[in-house]
Amino acid sequence: MSISQAIEKVEARYAHQPEFIQAVKEVAITIAPLYDAHPEYDTFKIFERLVEPDRVFAFRINWENDKGEVQVNRGWRVQFSNALGPYKGGVRFHPTVNQSVLKFLGFEQIFKNALTGLPMGGGKGGADFDPKGKSDSEIRRFCYAFMRELHPYISKDIDVPAGDIGVGGREVSYMFAMYKNLTREHGGVLTGKGVGFGGSLMRTEATGYGAVYFLESMLAAQNDNIKGKKVLISGAGNVSLHAAEKAHMLGATVLTVSDSQGTLYDANGMDQEKIDWLKQQKAQSKPLCDYVDVYGGEWLAKQKPWHIKGDIAIPSATQNEVNEDDAKLMVENGIKYIAEGANMPLTAEAIDYVRLHRVHYAPGKAANAGGVAVSGLEMSQNSVRQYKTFEEVDERLKCIMKNIHDCAAEASENYGQTDNGYIDYMTGANIVGFKRVADALCAYGILN
Repeated sequence: MSISQAIEKVEARYAHQPEFIQAVKEVAITIAPLYDAHPEYDTFKIFERLVEPDRVFAFRINWENDKGEVQVNRGWRVQFSNALGPYKGGVRFHPTVNQSVLKFLGFEQIFKNALTGLPMGGGKGGADFDPKGKSDSEIRRFCYAFMRELHPYISKDIDVPAGDIGVGGREVSYMFAMYKNLTREHGGVLTGKGVGFGGSLMRTEATGYGAVYFLESMLAAQNDNIKGKKVLISGAGNVSLHAAEKAHMLGATVLTVSDSQGTLYDANGMDQEKIDWLKQQKAQSKPLCDYVDVYGGEWLAKQKPWHIKGDIAIPSATQNEVNEDDAKLMVENGIKYIAEGANMPLTAEAIDYVRLHRVHYAPGKAANAGGVAVSGLEMSQNSVRQYKTFEEVDERLKCIMKNIHDCAAEASENYGQTDNGYIDYMTGANIVGFKRVADALCAYGILN
C-alpha cells in the first residue's frame, strides 16, 4: 500500500478526528522519499501499523467538588508505540481534550521521543477536566481520582506519563502520591516530580530553553545569531516564559507574550525582572494586562502577536493557533525563523505558506523536544537513584537539541530537500524520527 493510500484509509476511518488526521498527513507527505528507498517498510506495513495505537484506554472519573457534588469527567491514555522504549508522553487537563487531540499528540510523541536519541516510546493521556476556577482541594481530588483509574496501565517500564497543559508540578505530585498509595512503589512512573522526591533539576525550564537552543542552531546554520533579534512569543505558560527567559539571556529582545484574552507588547523588551513578574502573575492566575500598570507597554485585547514586526516567532500556546492569515502577517512583518514551542501550533495551511516564503521553520517534534528529553534524563536519574546538577542537565539538553537540529539538517540534505541553504527541518525531522522507529519495528518482525 502506498503512502497516499494509507492516508486515504486513515481519513476514511477517522474522519471525526481532524487533529489526528492533520498530524498523520504532515508526517506522511514528508517521509515518502525515505519510504520509497526502503521497500522493507512497505513489506512490514510500518506506516499502517504506526497510525494505529497499540491500545487506547478510556475511563470515567468520578470526583467531588467543594460543595460535595459528584462530578463526572472522561479520561484517556493512548499508548502508541513502545518500539524504542516505554510509552512516554504527557497528561493534559483541558475541556477540549478528546480522543482525536490525544491521538494527534501521541502520534507526534513517537517521533519527538525518537529524535532525542533516548529510549522512549510515544504515548499521551488526559481528561476533559478544566482546572481553571477550581480550588486546590478540587484539583487534588480530581488528580487522585484520575490516577485511581489510570494506575493499572502504567509503570516505570511500561508507560511513564508527565505533565502537559493544565498539569504541572502540583498535579504530578498529587498523581504520584496516589500511585504510591495504590502500588506501594516509589519509582520513576511519572516525570515532572518535585526535586527532592524523584524530580530532575531543570525540568521546568527544559521545553522553553530547548526551543531557544534549537533556534541557536538554526541561526548558526545561516551564519546568523540570536543576539539583537526581536522575538515574538505566544502563550504565557511554562514554555513561553522560559523561552522568553533564555532568549533574553542570549541577548534577544522579547517583545510579546499572550493568553486567551490578548497580547502583551513591550517595545522595550522583557528583561529578567519583568519575566519573573510574569511568572508570579501567572502562578497566581492574575491577568497579564496588569503588566502595563507596572512596566508600561501595551495590552492588545483579543489580538495575537503576529502583526508586530520581529525576526523570530515562537508560538507556544496550543495547537492550530496560527492560521494562514497569521502566517501571512508573520511574513509581512519580517519573521525569518519560527520554532514551535507548542505542539502543532501552525495549521497545515500556515506551514505551507511560511515554507513557500522560505521562513526557516522548526516543527514542534524537533523544537520543543527539550521537555521530554529532560523527562528522559529524569527517568535515568530515578533508575540509578542519583541526581544531576542543573549545569549537568543543561549541558546535556544543549547537546540533545543540537544533535536533533544537526540530524534533521543532514536528513534534509541527504534526501534532496535542502535548497540553496534553506533547510527543510520538517522533512528532516520526520525522516530521522520515523526511520529510527521503523528500523526497530522491522527488526522485531510483526510483534510490535
